[in-house]
Amino acid sequence: MREESTATIPVGPAARPITPTAPPGGTPRSEGSGVTHRPTRRNAYAALDLGTNNCRLLIAEPASHGFRVIDAFSRIVRLGEGLGNADRLSEPAIERTIDALRVCRAKMQARGVVRAKIIATEACRLAVNGAAFVERVRDEVGLDLEIVDRQTEAYLAVTGCAALADPYAESVVIFDIGGGSTEIAWLDGAATNPSTDPTLRIRAWDSLPVGVVTLAERHGGADVTRLTFEGMVEEVADMLSRFAIRAAPAANARHFHLLGTSGTVTTLAAMHLRLARYERRRVDGLWMSDGEVGGAIDDLLDTRLDQRADNPCIGRDRADLVLAGCAILEAIRRAFPSDRLRIADRGLREGLLMNMMREDGVWRRGGYR
Repeated sequence: MREESTATIPVGPAARPITPTAPPGGTPRSEGSGVTHRPTRRNAYAALDLGTNNCRLLIAEPASHGFRVIDAFSRIVRLGEGLGNADRLSEPAIERTIDALRVCRAKMQARGVVRAKIIATEACRLAVNGAAFVERVRDEVGLDLEIVDRQTEAYLAVTGCAALADPYAESVVIFDIGGGSTEIAWLDGAATNPSTDPTLRIRAWDSLPVGVVTLAERHGGADVTRLTFEGMVEEVADMLSRFAIRAAPAANARHFHLLGTSGTVTTLAAMHLRLARYERRRVDGLWMSDGEVGGAIDDLLDTRLDQRADNPCIGRDRADLVLAGCAILEAIRRAFPSDRLRIADRGLREGLLMNMMREDGVWRRGGYR
């Protein structure tokens, strides 16, 4: 099981004050989420990311220059299961996902959330019944899902992770390996562009139509030989090639590094640290050398499916997916050679929370209002 931290998460320099659209003590709102909220002494915000593989929720309160997580939920639902071979969300996948969304709704109500943002990504973008699924969620759960486009997903990943970039780096490549797609962006580092909005530092971005679920379904994720693994890497490299050409100068900048978020990179970090159970506080922000990343991938390639399933930092739900994720990571590492990779256990949900709080002006220079 993954540990969800309740630590305060920094967002970098204090955001420029914006006139709040929902002042403390005012009428709560929910971004059309369908949740009926109860006013509370402090404002709680919720961000829900429904991906191809996971349903993940964060509920947080603003803090000085960041936010404090007060509740969280994560469940592997495999909403996009079978999409690599068909064009529809299956009924078993829909039912699993609706069960998880009911848990999320109950948590938001219990915490008196004043504003929520609920998004769906690649599985719902691709499926011919994606819009019908959104309607069903509204009818059966009372939540309004927004299917976001690929650019929005890439920008949210950058917003959620950019605070972990080395402040001395002139260039950074950020990536988010998902279940059905992989978002990647080339950023000017803070040393080159001091803008406090990381999306204004994006030089190029892409969303590759491949993720751990779709790649594993095409190549097999249970028994992965080194030959199979190389086949997966080559497929991803072909998809990555156009972005790699555009962003080629990134790797030549001073103090360049990779910054990755996903279950793949956090799993590799946990294996490198030899954790008996997953600990977010030790993984989020960890630096790994190129050799350490390569060694962790090699170790995974030498394992059987049952060994991966028994590893508490992987588990049975992800045992057949993790090597597909490693193949995506390997393609990125080959395109952008770097001596170091920083691990982020944060991403879209954190980006959603930061955007909502900035829009509501909860921070001012010097700290929380």
